[in-house]
Parts: sequence; structure tokens; C-alpha cells
Amino acid sequence: MGDPNKMKSGAPAPKSGQGMPGTQGSGPGDKSASQKTNMDFILDIPLEISVELGRTTLMINDLLKLGQGSVVELSKIAGETLEVLANQRLIARGEVVVINEKYGIRLTEIISPMERIERLR
Repeated sequence: MGDPNKMKSGAPAPKSGQGMPGTQGSGPGDKSASQKTNMDFILDIPLEISVELGRTTLMINDLLKLGQGSVVELSKIAGETLEVLANQRLIARGEVVVINEKYGIRLTEIISPMERIERLR
């Protein structure tokens, strides 16, 4: 008789929750299977995530004088929220935490999707 997970056309049957457009699971607010498939291909794209602690501007002369043990003052105040960037685009803000002797960041604010889209322009 064949595989019960295949349709008559030989194509695999949709998985639970991935119904075809116009069928159960594609009501108002639900994404159709084709929309989900269109998003699936970008989920494995790597992004560079960085946390910006602060910035400063130095004259080349001052930069050349830096050596081991030099201190460079940054623009942010201790305890101020840090910015989380994905591919150099702001996506969130947070605070520094230490976990097993490594730095981390606790997210305190996520930039809304609409605001992120607006920043792309």
C-alpha cells in the first residue's frame, strides 16, 4: 500500500501544524505552510552578535602611546545599559552579568520588530 506519511502524489504529507493553505491550522493569524517554508531557509544563517560596552575617540598620536596596562576611558558610565547588536544593528539592551567567570548580558529591553525594520532604512 505504501507509506502512510505520503500523499497520493508521492509527496510527504504535511507535518502536524503545517497544513496546506485553506485547511485546518491556516485560520486568521496563522501562517500558511508556504510562508513557514519561506522563513525556514533563513533560520540557519549565522549572525555576529556583539555587545557594545562603550566608545571613545583617540588622536592617532594618543593611540600610538598606548601600551600594556594603559587605560582607555569609554563613553558609558559603570552600570549603564549595554547595547546588543546583530550584524551591527541594535536589537536589544541589557546589563552585564558574570556566569562561571565569564561575562554575559541579561536582556532588559528588546527592540520591537517594527522599530528594527525602521532602523534598516
